[in-house]
Amino acid sequence: MKAINATALRDKFKEICDMAVNGETIIVSRPHNQNVVVLSETAYNKLEKAQKNAEYLIMIEKSIQELEDGKENVKTITELEAMEHE
Repeated sequence: MKAINATALRDKFKEICDMAVNGETIIVSRPHNQNVVVLSETAYNKLEKAQKNAEYLIMIEKSIQELEDGKENVKTITELEAMEHE
């Protein structure tokens, strides 16, 4: 991980982009701690996927806990098919 300021980002934008594409994560420091991060699209997509997976796992864990607590929610086929169109 590399840290730079906004001026350096402007002055070396192509170089910074190349670094990001090659796997480097760059933190751009800005006033008032309003920093930003530059990373490749590939790295960003991996983060997005990991976040979605984590959210999905939380939903599964919640469902398992509800099942263990006896809070089953039984639906008929007709009710399930109706849910597809919501």
